[in-house]
Amino acid sequence: MELKASLKYTRVGAQRARLVADLVRGKDVNEAIGLLSFSKKKSAELIRALIQSAVANAEAKKVIDVDNLYVKTIYVNQGPHLKRYRPAARGQASHRKKKQSHIHIILDER
Repeated sequence: MELKASLKYTRVGAQRARLVADLVRGKDVNEAIGLLSFSKKKSAELIRALIQSAVANAEAKKVIDVDNLYVKTIYVNQGPHLKRYRPAARGQASHRKKKQSHIHIILDER
């Protein structure tokens, strides 16, 4: 039985989050949490919390053995941009797009 969890509108770029998502794809849950806890990237902490949330969902449902879970699928989609303006020279304004992303994870039992 598959378990799903998602984190939407998080303030990290999709391309940067995909680098961390590639690290844990296909790994056991305990191994993935161990890898992410020692990574220095911002998205590693977000993905680790998302995996722990999916494991907590599994414990609450009590249908799956938590020790046999692995990361079946993880993908990161691009979210909307926050459009901000920054003052520039000669009274002008420069545009800044602050990126957001949606992270989805599916855990399954081996």
